[in-house]
Amino acid sequence: MTQLPTALILMSADTFATQFDVSRLDRLRSLASLCGTFWADSLDHPEIQDQLPEVEVLITSWGVPLLDAPALERLPALKAVFHCAGSVRTFATPALWERGITVCNGADSNAIPVAEFTFASIILAGKRAQVLSNDSRNHRGELSFAASRGKLGNLGRTIGIVGYSRIGRRVVDLLRQLEDVTILLADPYADPAEVTAAGATLLPLEDLLGQVDVLSIHAPSLPSTHHMIGARELAALADHTTIINTARGDLIDTDALLAECRTGRLTAILDVTDPEPLPADNELYDLPNVILTPHVAGSLGAETRRMVDEALADLGRYTEGKPLVAQIHAADMAHHA
Repeated sequence: MTQLPTALILMSADTFATQFDVSRLDRLRSLASLCGTFWADSLDHPEIQDQLPEVEVLITSWGVPLLDAPALERLPALKAVFHCAGSVRTFATPALWERGITVCNGADSNAIPVAEFTFASIILAGKRAQVLSNDSRNHRGELSFAASRGKLGNLGRTIGIVGYSRIGRRVVDLLRQLEDVTILLADPYADPAEVTAAGATLLPLEDLLGQVDVLSIHAPSLPSTHHMIGARELAALADHTTIINTARGDLIDTDALLAECRTGRLTAILDVTDPEPLPADNELYDLPNVILTPHVAGSLGAETRRMVDEALADLGRYTEGKPLVAQIHAADMAHHA
């Protein structure tokens, strides 16, 4: 029988309590040999110091400390990190790949609730439901005010997706169930044949903007995508267009968005902002055509256990010497969140 790798769970206390119920701990124990103190929120935890030299596998999530060269020197046997969350940018450093350490994450599972949230937001945007709900406070006893927000309904809409990411792909797939909807996609790295097969049309961003009723952002936060939706891009959107951001706040120029939304010309549904949270005196809070949610689109509560399942599935493949499904390579960091 193959000897199981020695594993340590490294994440915040709240995250550990939420993600690792009895069944998932039992699953982990079947795949790895857990340290005597099998969970810690820091490599400085006094009870794990004698164990660190033996750790081959880290099971990480939110609250994992930075795994830079000094940290990895304390983990000389480390061969793999299985991250029970989405992006690895908060902790992954080049030192991991320089040492040949395998890194996997649960981003595919995290894409599920974000795509669901986005799809629901697109449906509501077609009816102007959230904005009209705000408007109703100033139009009590009336119904006719609905016409002030442009055409209503989801039939015949054109939806623009920016970024054919894990989430963007899922959103496109969900949109296909709608009747008479045109899906346009902007992503310089997307395979045109794959996009066509998914039921969307690939266009440069500048060609897409003026055609859409809803623009949904799903690009990674990179130096090259900072403020990719700025004053020029927002000006290119037609009146009454809804812009949805469930990706990262800095993809949109907040000041430029405020300037457009202040006129009432555009609607914004923002689950992320730049900065996050917005300062208490930011005018976006006060505009009825701006919907703000506190970064809730991604996995929350029990939803985060999907990512544990994904990470443990790859740990099982790792122990059996099989190809991994959710491995992250150094080159991926240039194009993914």
